[in-house]
Amino acid sequence: MTGKKTQPLKSTDCLIIGAGPAGLTAAIYLARFRRSIAIVDSGFSRASLIPASHNCPGFPEGVSGEELLRLLRVQGTHFGVEVKTGEVTELKKIEQRFEATLDRRPGNGDGSPATLRATTILLATGTVDSIRNIPDWTMGVKRGLIRLCPICDAYEAKDQDMAVLSSSARRGVNHALFLRIYTRTLTLILSETTLAAVDQRRLRRAKIDVVEDTPREISITGRARPTIVLSNGRELQFDVIYPMLGESPRSGLATQLGARCNRDGKLIVDRYQRTTVPGLYAAGDVVDQLNQISVAMGHSAIAATDIHNRLDRLPKR
Repeated sequence: MTGKKTQPLKSTDCLIIGAGPAGLTAAIYLARFRRSIAIVDSGFSRASLIPASHNCPGFPEGVSGEELLRLLRVQGTHFGVEVKTGEVTELKKIEQRFEATLDRRPGNGDGSPATLRATTILLATGTVDSIRNIPDWTMGVKRGLIRLCPICDAYEAKDQDMAVLSSSARRGVNHALFLRIYTRTLTLILSETTLAAVDQRRLRRAKIDVVEDTPREISITGRARPTIVLSNGRELQFDVIYPMLGESPRSGLATQLGARCNRDGKLIVDRYQRTTVPGLYAAGDVVDQLNQISVAMGHSAIAATDIHNRLDRLPKR
């Protein structure tokens, strides 16, 4: 039995993995530096879920995640940026270059695996939200009923009845206290954990209701308000639910090469966005910094400039 034949491709200066705000920004910078690049995306960006961002600079009326991504892609085409659809399944470092195995989607070439070679790599792979027990949660996000980022959108939910879901006391308490400035009616629902006495006092002083229970069901169907059904059958209704249940950074490709992560799996980088593997950079939500579009774009500007300068210092081949 034989598998599909891997097709080698020529080497580029930089392979960018991920075409969200971070990856597309880096592609624009590097293309304008007249560097050869390849940018690969698996077809889903977390940013695409955003119904409207009102803290992204330059958009006074707000901008949806899908529209922002579209505009970045259009901007990239002015400099020859073309996004390949597929998933990088493996990274290797051979001497001073990287080799990536790309599993291409049907309709993109002949669908056979390809080998991409690059002098540098920028990981802009983002993170995956840990959402449990919420059917159709992505639709809830697009409708503004489920919200994932208090910094991004709590202002738009101000004065509404809010619930924070968490299975971590530390994370749940911190998010609840942050959100308290936006609303008078806030409930923290904690599952699989208990509160320390000091946290109970902090929440009591902030007048935040606490429910220690594992919800049986969370419903966001129809026009009704989101409903949380507790284990005893009691129903609680809210205007907005923040499921702060953690996230899973897409850092596996970097850790294959020995890159260091923090305890949450986020990549550790220096001030130039360099990981602990020479030539491997990371930007955006996959790194151990603030998850914001503006931050991701800043990361990529720094990383792309350092990649450009690094390439100048390398011996010519």
